Amino acid sequence: MAAAAAPRGWQWGEPRALSRAVKLLQRLEEQCRDPRMVTGPPSLRDLLPRTAQLLGEVAKARREAREDPEGPGGADDFLAIYLANLEVKGRQVAELLPPRGKKDVNQDVFREGSRFRPPLAKLAPLFSHMHAELSALFPAGKYCGHLYQLTKGSAHIFWRQYCGVRCVLPWAEFQSLLCVCHPVEPGPTMQALRSTLDLTCNGHVSVFEFDVFTRLFQPWPTLLRNWQLLAVNHPGYMAFLTYDEVQTRLQAYRDKPGSYIFRPSCTRLGQWAIGYVSSDGSILQTIPLNKPLLQVLLKGQKDGIFLFPDGKKHNPDLTELCRVEPYQRIQVSEEQLLLYQAMNSTFQLCKICAERDKDVRIKPCGHLLCSCCLAAWQDSDSQTCPFCRCEIKGREAVSICQAQERPTEVRTAADDSRNNCHQEAAEQKLGPVIPSAPSLLPEDQFPQGPQDKGWLTLAPLALPRLRPPLPLPKMASVLWEVTSRPRAREEATESS
Repeated sequence: MAAAAAPRGWQWGEPRALSRAVKLLQRLEEQCRDPRMVTGPPSLRDLLPRTAQLLGEVAKARREAREDPEGPGGADDFLAIYLANLEVKGRQVAELLPPRGKKDVNQDVFREGSRFRPPLAKLAPLFSHMHAELSALFPAGKYCGHLYQLTKGSAHIFWRQYCGVRCVLPWAEFQSLLCVCHPVEPGPTMQALRSTLDLTCNGHVSVFEFDVFTRLFQPWPTLLRNWQLLAVNHPGYMAFLTYDEVQTRLQAYRDKPGSYIFRPSCTRLGQWAIGYVSSDGSILQTIPLNKPLLQVLLKGQKDGIFLFPDGKKHNPDLTELCRVEPYQRIQVSEEQLLLYQAMNSTFQLCKICAERDKDVRIKPCGHLLCSCCLAAWQDSDSQTCPFCRCEIKGREAVSICQAQERPTEVRTAADDSRNNCHQEAAEQKLGPVIPSAPSLLPEDQFPQGPQDKGWLTLAPLALPRLRPPLPLPKMASVLWEVTSRPRAREEATESS
């Protein structure tokens, strides 16, 4: 019987690369054993042996695997990128530490304020991110990247729709895909986005890194707007700082209670860590759980806890992230309801994919479809309406509701939106979004009549459930009734 084909990773020397990486980590672990290397989390002394152990489990699982070779962006590609990056970062650490068996050499690394300490401190979060990424995609050494479930529903839909089962993509490809839904200007803004997303600094974006990013800067509709306000423009944002570095930085503001800085947590990826000076001059650090950062900062500002970002007087106004900027509301008439029910369909259902609801209107022709279909259509370099071939000169987000009807579900959603500041409920619709994608208006602000036609509001769908299809004679009768009414009205008008 013919021997089974070697796994794809074996073709580029994966076993040797894994073995070499484990040995490198073990050497670094020996160099970090000096008690003076003990630091706050994340600590290289802890991360290096844990990463080496996990890579050993990966190597064992890969040897025992009897699966078909993965496609592009699978385990093989990920490991090739990961191991190459690990070797580069490992050498950088080795150059900063005293060589093995020569403790008297390079003693400056142990001295507080040494020029060796800052680069070593910046490498610790990198190794923390790399260990967390490997643990997420290879739990217990077994590859599960193609099954990885992103925390935020809309982010998960985006990744699977545009990236498929791949777990890693080159940055250039990923940024072009992200721009389909969230346009970003090239240049410094794009570079800043890359530095925030690419946690492991390897020129690629993994599904795990994207998950962390979307958790930090939720909700999905205003993802990049949140990122710009919190990570680009906010003076209190500090990337890649460790616990000890936060303590050191805030020492200068101990006489200024209310001073604060915030950073992505290095040990609980996807969550924020906030350091601040309390009213008695103590320096405290906290990780808020299950709340968007903007809500925490706004409440802290109200309570007098977070007043001076990095000691500065100006505290940015984050209320605009909660400000309601509503969608165009489209009402469905009784006749339209009858017509679509007769065809066993609904007005709000996108007629291209027949899976999602219409949520965008093309300008100037006015045709409606779902934003995912419009994005895919425009991504194929087509700039005309898929229905009438009119040139697309713009688009606007819309929501559809039944005329003169607002059921209990709408009121409940509106109340929830006020409390949650467009949380997961606002994330359910995926696609190209305007920078100000909204939550629901408060209940008392919904249009009450024709005089409020100027209002632009977001309302959940309020159409009745589908009914079984009508018999053909009955369907014909309904269609005739619906189509004949306008004609009858026109004849009556002419005769009068």
